[in-house]
Amino acid sequence: KARVKSCCFGYPLSIFFIVINEFCERFSYYGMRAVLVLYFKFFLHWDDNLSTAIYHTFVALCYLTPILGAIIADSWLGKFKTIISLSIVYTIGQAIMAVSSINDLTDYNRDGIPDNIPLHIGLSMIGLILIAFGTGGIKPCVSAFGGDQFEEEQEKQRNRFFSLFYLSVNAGSLLSTIITPILRGEECGIHTKQQCYPLAFGVPAALMAVSLMVFILGSKMYKKAHPQGNIMLQVSKCIGFAVKNRFQHRRKQFPKREHWLDWASEKYDKRLITQTKMVLRVLFLYIPLPMFWALFDQQGSRWTLQATTMDGNFGAIQIQPDQMQTVNPILIVVMVPIVDAVVYPLIKKCHFNFTPLRKITVGMFLASLAFVAAALVQVQIDKTLPNFPKEGQSQIKVINLGTDVAKVDIGPGVENMSVESLMAHIFIFRKHATFSSLFFNVPFSLLLFQCNNNRLELRYVEDIQPNTVHMAWQIPQYFIMTCGEVVFSVTGLAFSYSQAPSNMKSVLQAGWLLTVAVGNIIVLIVAGASKLSEQCILIAYYISSVYYTVMVQGRTIIDKPHSLLFSRFPYYMGER
Repeated sequence: KARVKSCCFGYPLSIFFIVINEFCERFSYYGMRAVLVLYFKFFLHWDDNLSTAIYHTFVALCYLTPILGAIIADSWLGKFKTIISLSIVYTIGQAIMAVSSINDLTDYNRDGIPDNIPLHIGLSMIGLILIAFGTGGIKPCVSAFGGDQFEEEQEKQRNRFFSLFYLSVNAGSLLSTIITPILRGEECGIHTKQQCYPLAFGVPAALMAVSLMVFILGSKMYKKAHPQGNIMLQVSKCIGFAVKNRFQHRRKQFPKREHWLDWASEKYDKRLITQTKMVLRVLFLYIPLPMFWALFDQQGSRWTLQATTMDGNFGAIQIQPDQMQTVNPILIVVMVPIVDAVVYPLIKKCHFNFTPLRKITVGMFLASLAFVAAALVQVQIDKTLPNFPKEGQSQIKVINLGTDVAKVDIGPGVENMSVESLMAHIFIFRKHATFSSLFFNVPFSLLLFQCNNNRLELRYVEDIQPNTVHMAWQIPQYFIMTCGEVVFSVTGLAFSYSQAPSNMKSVLQAGWLLTVAVGNIIVLIVAGASKLSEQCILIAYYISSVYYTVMVQGRTIIDKPHSLLFSRFPYYMGER
């Protein structure tokens, strides 16, 4: 009765604390992640490949730990205590990240450069590990805990709650990816003014603390279910016993069984075995899915690094490279209802059977097309970049301060050049040597060439051309990728939910999140293998897409039809 009184417009009052909690947590996570790769490159001074590798290692860990969080919640602590405990870990991790980015922490000689980079790296890694365990651990708990607050007869209110929950996720993501890059662009510091990474990481840390406090404030209103054992552990044990038993009875005198999982029948009941078979059939279809996430999550790494070499001047507004990521959540908020209410009904009127598996396939092809668009933009960017020496080459810059044309002969293997008066020329040649040049690796070289009547005359040579390719050219690739996300991610979550037995939905949810982790591991491997081109990802992606298309045409998971009604299984099933 007390629970019925704590209602607002027919909804349990407790869910508003959960929605606010989720908004603050997503603001904290995406705000920190938006500036992370630039922090690696410009504060820790890592190259693009290492920055990308560590970034995707972190994201992969964030999607591996939900399995651990689900086990802890279902087997020991329950959802409420798990959220509280891991949110504390999460907040500590965010605070450590903010401290690790303080330039003055080790700037002993006050020259603006940290003198103990390993300390900053160590603190950053500790912070990121704690954040990964925190955000990943609570990911499978918060949305499910919100669903637990409703009674059985409140199915309509529960569906609307999940829609509101999904909206809070995107609102937090959108605002954070706008605000934190602005905070990063500010200058702060005690001894020297640098880009304000402590503020960019500190605000997400503060929002995570607010998230924790808001969740605790509603503790007396929550309906808290006791842990009843984790189904994932039971499934894992069932599979393990079947494999072990089959190996022990591999000789010919033992009769074959219809399915290899039937070898677990000596210990586990038929219902669990049958449900496990159904889950494994769906998980089999997940095999090519990591390739989508391998491309999708590079919006926060490669695409952000690409934006650093582009012109962000939008008239009265100067867009930061890491702010371009806001295009995705903006388009998501706009496109999800349009696709659900307009596009899908139109396709249905055309009498085309647009099944969930076909939607997922279309999403994968759209993601590949987004990378084709990104590659075309990169081709144009490469034409404007300076010609720096590659591995095994040397570079020397010759500046002619004389009044006549200078003939320059560097040596064998290098073309002789003529350098005009008061001009410069850069020679790049394959020769292991070190040269000391007057003006090297700076945007402009100032030439002091005349002093008359106490008046100094200056001229300059423009060494590096300014960025001329506009950031707006990234919008098409973001648009295509977002279209792919809408038909892939939204459909995939609902499809997984509909195909799973009632007590196995958490297993498939964990499997879905695992595909995100594997996708980021793929990027990590490719980034680490510096001799491989990024085109390898695209080629493998096309192969997996073709493989998935064949499966769509020729394979049926279970006997019931694949059609989904989004009114029954809406797109809120959980965030990535």
